[in-house]
Amino acid sequence: MPEARGGDTGQAFPVYITVIAGLLFLAFVYLAVGQAASVRNEGQTAADAAALAAAQDAREQLRDGWLRVLGEPDEWGAFLNGEEYDSSRACQEAARFAAENGAALDGPCEAGPGRGGGEEFRVRIRTNDSVGRSSVPGTEGQHAKATATAVLEPLCTFTPPEPTPSPPPTSPPSSSPSPSEEPTATPSPEPEPITGLHCRDLDWTIDPENPRLPSVADLFTVRLVD
Repeated sequence: MPEARGGDTGQAFPVYITVIAGLLFLAFVYLAVGQAASVRNEGQTAADAAALAAAQDAREQLRDGWLRVLGEPDEWGAFLNGEEYDSSRACQEAARFAAENGAALDGPCEAGPGRGGGEEFRVRIRTNDSVGRSSVPGTEGQHAKATATAVLEPLCTFTPPEPTPSPPPTSPPSSSPSPSEEPTATPSPEPEPITGLHCRDLDWTIDPENPRLPSVADLFTVRLVD
């Protein structure tokens, strides 16, 4: 009987080795899959950050441009509608944020009118780090790639005020002024408050002399889209 038990143990030992080897192989495969998933997640985070950075930079440009023409309401439209910005500068900001998140742009940054309105900013990135060595051959040279799109949407509408009618011409003086008299300077009219700006549920009155202005978040929203 003891000899029989010893024989059973000897026969079972190769089975144990096979089972342990299989479990180790599965562990290495799971580790490789986990490494790849981690790099993919890092890549998607970098892509999202880059797309949002481009849209947010464009948003800041638009508000700054609007402030420069604050006293000229006829020129507000291009800024409030999200059209007047430098796309190359916005894309430079996308590249900077991609680099800060361990990636680089993998192709051109695309900026332009969105399919559902607003302005879209689409980026493709490639992670700087690869998946690394694992039990799966070839992973040491594989880099994750990801895409992301952010949209900038205007939140305001503007109806320009009716132009102020010109005053009627004054009648000429009855007598010619003496040469020693200096003409009286006509005082410049004070700028009137500008109405017609509606952002979401709020109407704004812009006084160029003492402006209370909507913030950049009042003017535009920025979000990721599929």
